[in-house]
This record gives sequence, C-alpha cells and structure tokens, in this order.
Amino acid sequence: MGQCGHRAPAGRTERAARFQAESGHLMDYAARRARLAAQMQEGSVAVLATAPEVARNADSDYPYRHDSHFYYLTGFTEPESVLVLVAAQGDKPARAILFCREKNVEREIWDGYRHGPEAARTAFGFDDAYPIGELDTHMARILPNASALYYALASNAALDAQVTSWIKAVRAQGRTGTTAPGTFVNLLPLLDEMRLVKDADEQALMLRAGDISGGAHARAMRAARPGMFEYELEAELLYAFRKNGAQFPAYTPIVASGPNACVLHYNVNDRQMQDGDLVLIDAGCELDGYASDITRTFPVNGRFTEAQRTLYELVLAAQDAAFAAIAPGRPYSAFHEAALRVLVQGMLDLGLVDASTYANVDDAIAAKAHVPFYMHGTGHWLGMDVHDVGAYRDVTHPDKPSRPLVPGMVVTVEPGIYVRPAAGVPERFWHIGIRIEDDVVVTADGYRLLTASAPKTVAEIEAIVGTAHG
Repeated sequence: MGQCGHRAPAGRTERAARFQAESGHLMDYAARRARLAAQMQEGSVAVLATAPEVARNADSDYPYRHDSHFYYLTGFTEPESVLVLVAAQGDKPARAILFCREKNVEREIWDGYRHGPEAARTAFGFDDAYPIGELDTHMARILPNASALYYALASNAALDAQVTSWIKAVRAQGRTGTTAPGTFVNLLPLLDEMRLVKDADEQALMLRAGDISGGAHARAMRAARPGMFEYELEAELLYAFRKNGAQFPAYTPIVASGPNACVLHYNVNDRQMQDGDLVLIDAGCELDGYASDITRTFPVNGRFTEAQRTLYELVLAAQDAAFAAIAPGRPYSAFHEAALRVLVQGMLDLGLVDASTYANVDDAIAAKAHVPFYMHGTGHWLGMDVHDVGAYRDVTHPDKPSRPLVPGMVVTVEPGIYVRPAAGVPERFWHIGIRIEDDVVVTADGYRLLTASAPKTVAEIEAIVGTAHG
C-alpha cells in the first residue's frame, strides 16, 4: 500500500444520484433544509457539522462515514464540512450555507475528487458555500443579533469550542448594541422527528438495501456446510453486499453457530461449525447511507432437528403475530406485545417456563418468566442508522408509553429465543439460539416487507442450504 492520506468517498454522491435517477427517485435535500428552517425561530441560526475522520493507526484512517443528520440535510459526503441555516426574518428568506474543503489539485491526486465550495453550491443547491477555513470569519457576521442558536451540544468537541468562541466574541460587542443569541435549542430532536418518517425516495432506497441483504443471506445459506468457519459465511455476506453496490455492512455482522447463537451481540465469528449446529446470521448492508437489518437462523447441514424445528416455528409464529399488529394508529409497542404472547405461550407449552407456577400467559409475562429466554424487544426504528433516531414514546403525550405508528415509519421485527443450559430447562433445547428479523415500512393499510428476498420458512431454508456444494 502506498502512502496513506485522508480519503473521502467522493464517488458515492455521484453513484447515489445515478441510482436515484435510474429508479425515478431523487432525494430533495433542499426541501428538507427548508422544512427544518420553517420550524426554527424567526431570525435564528442552526449549525451542524459532519463527522470527523478518525485515525485507525499511523497514517491510515478508518473508512470515512458521514454524519447521518448532516447527510440527511445536504447529501454531501465529504469530511470537514459544516452546514449553517439562517431562518427567515421579515422579508429576508431562509438561507442554507455550506462550509467545505477547498479545491486542491495536489490533494486530489492522493485522496480523490473534492467538490470545493463553488461546485458544491451548484450541485447541492446551497445559497452560498465557502471554504471551511473561513467558518469563524463568516459566523462573526451571521451570529450577531440572531434570536436563537440551534446546535447539537456535545456532539463534536472541536466544534463546541468554536461555537463557544463565537458566542464570547459576539457578547464582547455588547456595548455597540449587538446581542448574542439569547436562546439555545438542541437541534437533534427536530431532525430526529423529521428522519423518523421516510418519504417515497427513502423507502425505495431501503427496499433496494433490503433486497441486497436478503440475497446475501441466501448466498450464505447456499454456501454453508459442516466444517466451515463462521468467518467463511461472513465473507460470503460481505462479498454479496459489495458486489451489488452497497458501500458497507450497516453494522458488524454476527455469524453465531451452536452455543454462540445465545450471545446476542457475538461477532468474533471464528468458530468452526459442526454437523447438527444451527447458525444465526444477523447482517445487513448500508446502501447510499441507509441501513438494512436481517437475521436468519438455519441448520448448517440443511436439516432441522425436531427440537430446532419446534423452536424455530415458535419464533416464526411470533413474528407473524407481530406483523399482524403493525398498522397506522397502532402503538409501537403492539407488535412486541403480540410476539411476546406467542413466545411465552410456547415456553409454557414446551416446559421452558414452568406451567404449574403461572395461571396463564399474562401472569408469566408479569413475572418476567420469559426473560431468561427472550430478553430484548421485538424491534427498533431503522433508517440511516441501524438503530435509527426518533422517540418511541408519544412526543405529544409524554404520559403515554408508546407512540402510534404512522405511514413511512420503518421498523425491524425480530423475535427470538435463546436457551442456555440451566436446571429445569429441557436438555433437548440447550444451546439453541434463534432469531428471525425482517424490515418493514408502515403503509396506509398495514405494512410492506422490505426484506422478502431472504429465505425464511423451514421448507425454503432446507431447500437452499448447502446447494452451492451440490
């Protein structure tokens, strides 16, 4: 490898635009900026920076990944960038200003294309754009007499220090009649709520991400056989992600065979898989800034044992119950509660939970008897982040435990069961860990499955596992 420098994925913006154009969907970042500015106090200013580059070791950086909030408002993927929004005041319209790296032919030889302020202004629809080195100078004229400052405090230590210096400098001008912003507002909750509901463009992109990830899971199933190492299946997933245009895995893949499947966030992925093992794979790609999140569990040798099939079909039934509980107006918590009832009834029927101790499912749930076998929720928001932003409680009625679902929300649906050896637990179920996870978008009449390309039923799984070696 030659000398390393700071590398920005400049081509991602162009490739994303090309995909969106081909699919008929174009992200309207300017419209998002306008929506945010309309929620801001008249004459206020918002400041939002992208993520910094992070050194991996010596002169090599980790692969760069932009800040999700920044990308949501700009579509701009280069590091060392700051967005400033100035809200409308009187007859002055709102303005969006980008600060970014200057054009630098020498650095482009090493690191790749840079837009530079002028090209970025034109390509991404900003009102103005300036070199990042001029940020302090321009804020010295933008902040005086601003009514409020919208900012994500403690998200970026370097920018925190800059913002503090700006405020001090404006306050020092007090004798001239200049005032510093008197109100400071956390910018993130506004953006969280905006991002929570995905528009048609975002949904189309997430459907494509889900299709790529589902195909990757199918590829891993076809490749699986006893004697392989977990990391060999991980390699199949990563190959399929990149082969189909995804830039990254959305998170570190989990390939957990045998007893490892009972460790929720296992990701060492180095165990040799044995005949008779189940393997739980939790993996999804990130495509143009949007995540997918799929889990499948299957027998390495292509055939479920009776005990494995019994628990697998229980988890599958729980997922079906969860799907049936997803609809606009239903509380977010409803699909977890539906899945949990199915799982707990199964635990009682199978002897995982002592049926003689509890009068019914409700009693067992109230006593949290299921927690040794099912200790997580049945889903989470999904979007630009795999655990995406947005409040789970009703923001308009904080006393309510769960907000209602609305069309455009995207959730994962991921019931599971994990059986570790313990006294009183039927031995035939020991070391079996099963999770089944799909991504759905809430629609006007229910939901749409985004991850249908990943085989899921017992018949589908047994028909595909190991066929790459047939």
